[in-house]
Amino acid sequence: MAQLQPKSSPLSELCSALPSLPARLRQVGRFVAANDYDATTRSMRDLAAEAGADPAAFTRLAKALGYSGWDELRAALTEARRPAQAQPFSARTRGGRKGPDADISLVADKLEAEAAGLARISTGSVADAAKALHAARRIWIAGFRSCRSVAELLNYQLRLFRSDEVQLVGGSGPEDLDLGAFQRGDAVVVIGFAPYSRASVLSARAAHDSGATLVAIADAISAPMAEGADHLLLYEAAASPGFFPSLTGAIAIAESLAAVTFVLGGAKAKRRLEETEGRLAAMSQYVAERD
Repeated sequence: MAQLQPKSSPLSELCSALPSLPARLRQVGRFVAANDYDATTRSMRDLAAEAGADPAAFTRLAKALGYSGWDELRAALTEARRPAQAQPFSARTRGGRKGPDADISLVADKLEAEAAGLARISTGSVADAAKALHAARRIWIAGFRSCRSVAELLNYQLRLFRSDEVQLVGGSGPEDLDLGAFQRGDAVVVIGFAPYSRASVLSARAAHDSGATLVAIADAISAPMAEGADHLLLYEAAASPGFFPSLTGAIAIAESLAAVTFVLGGAKAKRRLEETEGRLAAMSQYVAERD
């Protein structure tokens, strides 16, 4: 019985077809092959403008490769870029630890790995990024799925002294409305780790396209949401034992960004923080401590 041959990737199909394509489609095909990431995240009109081609050429290219149109080819390229690992968390598990103190050993190993990871965070890079946040007219914070908690923490701390200038992407409505509001002079903080959410990549791309300053808090230089970042703040997510990657480093970076941005704000930031504290006290937001 004949074995089924594995289906080639759309990018491989494109590269194989290039020599037989008309000159104009070959030019567009080479552009797509060299910019397959952009092809999955940017509109056909934007791609055409950058490639110096007619948008219709992308549709003709897709049909020449056997697809119904550009949307189908782009969907295939997007799927091909998806991580092959379908079990990003359960695949981290190892054989069960044995012995009466196995649980204690796991906790100790995890705490040791977290401490080592924190020590490797670049303090200078975090300080430089905080300067960019301080200088920004508005600060947008994008974190999705498990990274939402880190984004909400940074959003909360910054809003204590910059309440009118900080916003959580997708916090008050559809996130695409926020992506369209990014402007030059803004700073956009995007948080992520593998496997990376599509929303984080789209947020980073929107920041880059708008001319805003992009601050990426990521687990790797190669993270797709860190591409083109003005400031890349790396933390270790995979080194810690346990079934789920660690967010400890990301949280530490977020808190450090808030702390340094506050200090850079000087007397104005202190005054606005005091005003916020006054409102909290007037609204009795906290339980009074017993003597």
